[in-house]
Amino acid sequence: MTRAILKTTLLLAAVLISTGCSSLNKKPASASIENRGLSNGEMSDIDAARSKGMGDGSGAGAAELNDPKSPLSVRVIYFDHDSSDIRADFQSIVQAHAKYLGAHPQTTITLEGHTDETGSREYNLALGERRALTVRRQLVLLGATAGQIKTVSYGEERPVAEGHDEQSYSQNRRAEIIYQQ
Repeated sequence: MTRAILKTTLLLAAVLISTGCSSLNKKPASASIENRGLSNGEMSDIDAARSKGMGDGSGAGAAELNDPKSPLSVRVIYFDHDSSDIRADFQSIVQAHAKYLGAHPQTTITLEGHTDETGSREYNLALGERRALTVRRQLVLLGATAGQIKTVSYGEERPVAEGHDEQSYSQNRRAEIIYQQ
């Protein structure tokens, strides 16, 4: 192996080892995109809904989750550049989801961590994971249970904005809350 490949391999191994032990309830850091056996048009519709963090919106409390006037209808938490700190403008959103999860213990969610394209793939996977775990910790502190929440990082792999400018990057630095009722 060349020195650069060896260095990259060791860095990736260190990231995977350090992140692999942080939660028993999460998917691997490099989750693959599933093909659910749908046509391309149907997959695009599902991906568009997931990019807004909609999930299926059925089950108990669905009206509350889908009310556009409710903070629960906001399911995307945005982050500053190279940060996993929840911004002040999203604290009340996280608090509302924690309260909802605490009141509906049968409800589960997946937190998807995402980044912009700046930084290496490995770094972005780790940053996406930190973002998802930060939201998870806050939800648990505010009333949800750890068993209700799974986390996954997609890093830069699932952008919602394809541009290569700050406006696009700011939309891609996010954690999405996906309900599985």
